[in-house]
Amino acid sequence: MLEPAGVEPTEERVYRLLVGLHGADAGTVAGELGLDRRRAESLLTSLHEKGLVSGPEQRPGGSGHFVPVAPDVALGPRLLRGQEALERARRGVTELAEEFRAGGRRRDGRQLVEVVTGVAAIRQQIRDLAYGARREVLALCKAGHVAMPSEDNDEEFEMLAKGVRYRVIYERALLEQPGMLDNVALGVRAGEAARAASALPVRLMVADGALALCPLVPSADSRFGEPTVAVVRSSALLDALIALFESQWAAASPLHVTGAGGLAGLGDGAGAPGPALAEDERYLLSLVVAGLADKAIATQLGISQRTVQRRLRDMMGRVGADTRAQLVWQAARRDWLP
Repeated sequence: MLEPAGVEPTEERVYRLLVGLHGADAGTVAGELGLDRRRAESLLTSLHEKGLVSGPEQRPGGSGHFVPVAPDVALGPRLLRGQEALERARRGVTELAEEFRAGGRRRDGRQLVEVVTGVAAIRQQIRDLAYGARREVLALCKAGHVAMPSEDNDEEFEMLAKGVRYRVIYERALLEQPGMLDNVALGVRAGEAARAASALPVRLMVADGALALCPLVPSADSRFGEPTVAVVRSSALLDALIALFESQWAAASPLHVTGAGGLAGLGDGAGAPGPALAEDERYLLSLVVAGLADKAIATQLGISQRTVQRRLRDMMGRVGADTRAQLVWQAARRDWLP
């Protein structure tokens, strides 16, 4: 029972006897356990060296009396050291396993890409990728989910809380879906770095630059049969997917959370030249920059399309802009945009 703490079975018998008797000498131990006295003395010495007993205290007649140390005091640190050793061994096994797989991949290209089919299997792959990340997760989120809606991605919040960085780009059509902007705002408030793009070429998840998931069919639409994704491991293909993400990231519009908790793509405007924007105007302009249509913006803000258009005309008049493109340019010039 105590072998994980470095205590041999016979030593454990002696220690248990001492605990029961609150201490004993070598002669008593030998008699109670049917051991040779020299063997009993050897076991007591070993337990003393391991810190499980104290003594020997000299008693009348010259016998040495050994007293057990409290089990939690004696065994707790030994178990902790054992756990640390096991953790080091586990990391060593993980590194060796990866080295083994890397060697196999160099010899067999089929191990670089694994095809996974079916919603349940893909969902498990997404969970494994998220929970296996230690530094950063990259994601391209297109409209039309493959295995699960974006709002069901609970793993992200757990990993953000553990310090894993998330960089996510959302396609405009996805942001226009009811409730999606509120869901994105939750992620941004939790620490996600989010950006918006008018369109994305693929859906993609990458963990720590070492593993990627990329769907092989457009969506979970039954017309395409069962959903299928490719699991891509370290390779030139993975490098290309990461480069694709970074190019999309550089071109996308940042999304931030406003003081009221909504999404905004703007700074606070402190010290910027020109008239300041109200909070709701800043939010509205950020949605325009993200490329959302007036109808989607109106739905998100709970106002009419005419009100959206009127507010935009008001901002355009304030900065002398004739078009929305000029409004965005003037907003950037005034540091209303990051």
